[in-house]
Amino acid sequence: MKVSTDWLSQYVSLEQVDAAELAEKITRSGIEIDGVENRNKGVSAQVVVGYVKHKEKHPDADKLNICTVDAGQEEDLQIVCGAKNVDAGQKVPVALVGAKLPGGLDIKKAKLRGVVSQGMICSAKELGLNDKLLPKEQQEGILVLPADSTVGSPIAKLLHLDDQVLDFDLTPNRSDCLSMLGAAYEVAAILGREVKLPDPESKLIEVSDAASESIQVKIESPELCDRYAVRVISGVEIEPSPLWLQSRLMAAGIRPINNIVDITNYVMLEYGQPLHAFDADKIAGKTIGVRASRAGEKLVTLDGQERTLEPETLLIVDGEDRPVGLAGVMGGLDSEVTDSTHTIVLESAKFDGGSIRKTSRQLGLRSEASQRFEKEVDPARVLPALNQASLMIAELAGGRVHKGIVQAVERETEPKTIKLSLSKVNDYLGTDISLLEAKAILLRLHFECGDAGTGELEVGVPTRRGDITRDVDLIEEIARIYGYDNIPTTSIEGRTTAGGYTKAQALRRALRQLLVHGGWQETLGYSFIREGAARVFPSLGKGGGEARLAMPMSEDRSVLRGSLLPGLMDMAQYNRNRKQNDLAIFEIGTVFHSVDEKLAEKPHELAVLGLLLTGNRGLKTWNTSAEKVDFFDLKGALESVFSSLGLEDRVRYAADSPKGFHPGRSASLYLHTAGEGEVHIGTLGQLHPELQRDMDLEDTYAAELLLAPLFSHAGETVSYRDLPRFPAMQRDIAVVVDQSVEAGSLLELIKQTAGEWLEHAEVFDVFTGSKLGEGKKSVALSLVYRHMERTLTDEEVAKAHESVIQALEQTFAAELRK
Repeated sequence: MKVSTDWLSQYVSLEQVDAAELAEKITRSGIEIDGVENRNKGVSAQVVVGYVKHKEKHPDADKLNICTVDAGQEEDLQIVCGAKNVDAGQKVPVALVGAKLPGGLDIKKAKLRGVVSQGMICSAKELGLNDKLLPKEQQEGILVLPADSTVGSPIAKLLHLDDQVLDFDLTPNRSDCLSMLGAAYEVAAILGREVKLPDPESKLIEVSDAASESIQVKIESPELCDRYAVRVISGVEIEPSPLWLQSRLMAAGIRPINNIVDITNYVMLEYGQPLHAFDADKIAGKTIGVRASRAGEKLVTLDGQERTLEPETLLIVDGEDRPVGLAGVMGGLDSEVTDSTHTIVLESAKFDGGSIRKTSRQLGLRSEASQRFEKEVDPARVLPALNQASLMIAELAGGRVHKGIVQAVERETEPKTIKLSLSKVNDYLGTDISLLEAKAILLRLHFECGDAGTGELEVGVPTRRGDITRDVDLIEEIARIYGYDNIPTTSIEGRTTAGGYTKAQALRRALRQLLVHGGWQETLGYSFIREGAARVFPSLGKGGGEARLAMPMSEDRSVLRGSLLPGLMDMAQYNRNRKQNDLAIFEIGTVFHSVDEKLAEKPHELAVLGLLLTGNRGLKTWNTSAEKVDFFDLKGALESVFSSLGLEDRVRYAADSPKGFHPGRSASLYLHTAGEGEVHIGTLGQLHPELQRDMDLEDTYAAELLLAPLFSHAGETVSYRDLPRFPAMQRDIAVVVDQSVEAGSLLELIKQTAGEWLEHAEVFDVFTGSKLGEGKKSVALSLVYRHMERTLTDEEVAKAHESVIQALEQTFAAELRK
């Protein structure tokens, strides 16, 4: 919000306070001022209003004119000008000899193609004005001033350049300062001065014609509109606004259009209440209604674009139920005020902020009006703003204001009343503020105060301060007006709560540290991926549908990711294209699965670990060769993860052919739980050869795991044992089984039958060959036995070992290889 100090001084005295000092005081009280802009960029007093008496062509230059100008000096001036739009009878800015202009330009007497020029006729840009806020014809030529401008008067005064603009950087809770009156209340409280409010009701003169005879209003969506009010004004003449009004709009960064539009913008800036003017003759049925849109409805807005509306978009409609405007955002082209308009219907309303925000976001259409409605306008200013605009239209556009306001009211907003304890104020702030001081501060903010008992105040909060809802909000107001610099440094008192990580947070950090220490690099990918990318891999969540963005940045970022693997593959491809072929990368992130294509419900969010491995295991050296990574490198990393979580004995690897993976080099992972049995927690394996070829990748291995079940069951039981004091005994066996028998099944059976003395069992070799027979393989296993309290005998180990061999023979038809 850009606040002109010249305009602000109309409501609160700024005597003996310059703009820089005021900016510092406002910033120290809680609202940051981004900067102070001096509207005069260097225009000296020698730049005055001039009157072009005559214009004739330069004898030696086709594009130059010789102008005779009355600039209020003793004699008329001869000025050579090259602007296309200069003409006799105009009032124009004239820089006299000796004048200074923005950019350090000094005006001197000069000769142009042999003709003396005694000054310069200036354009808006040469005066340091933002010419983008002016009509196109004045952007390209000299600035033409109103005909009633006084010849010889300083141009800086006429254009209100002796003004400074404060740039308020407002946080969302301080929407009350999105208006000049809101800024005035704030500044008055800081400076301890009175606020002078406009009083349009006392000045407004109505004609006898009743407004209700020309228009009726109705609210069909009461949950989205609290109040809708209109006035009818006839006999208006559409023309440019006075220069003072244009200057104030330009100081706020708004382009002047015509007197009607400019007045609605001016009042919006003054009161924070957006207004809109309709051409009354274009409102069918003499009725205006407010309702939610229906599916497929369309509206051509003032910018000339046809917009297809989503259901429940808040609309303004006429008596034939035809849309004539997007409520709170932009009017419709068919009801626009034009040069031929003579009667207008002026709208002022209180719309639901959430509805306006949704409409603005869906259509990608954000305006000054929507910005204010989104943050909730002050309901108490709906009618005063309407009256102020009507008064100005009567004064500046010759309008006749019809008698009465036509309105529909669904609900009234009452000011809040909050009880405030003085002891709580001082406990929170560490101060010793008296009840009288606290009351005085609140009264400076124009909050009503009354005694509510010993040491308590009953505070009435005006509706313009929607951010004040609790007593702590009032304490904050007292603190900032009292002065943060005046609050003493005191020790913190009261109960404290020691911070700490949740179980999931702690395990996530431990998991990240484990992988990084293991040589893996963490990555952070986009949450948005291209449509269909996640469907290449199996879904780890319910539904598995994609959640599409309503307004994607690009087609490559159009849906919420349903898997981490597409992002990891993109990173691998990116690195490979830059000759970085050896990668071990991981990401811990969130994936999204939708059960409904239309997103009637929020997508499921799942915490997932994704890993990707490709290239060589180590670097080639003079005495070693580089080795390609394989499936078991990835499996080993996962086993380290499960071991760190205490789940190594509860995870089962099952040979599988998941989507997107190599059909013979992949597996699914299952976690055994006490209550739910086996739960599918992820997949691992080599990427499918076609997928590798499409991505131009070498053999690449990837895994994706659900973290919630792992974290839920991690560390449920922790067992400790003494360090061994007695020797172990090792027995190795090799059994011949069918190739379909999984080594993991052999190990599981061994652990079940070997007895309590088995300390460890592992596979150390797998052999296949014609000597074993067709469809057979040899699996070599190493078994370690140990007793924690004594040394085992050969007979005891032999007996346990024999039971293992028998179980293998009976269960898997295994033959002991000699």
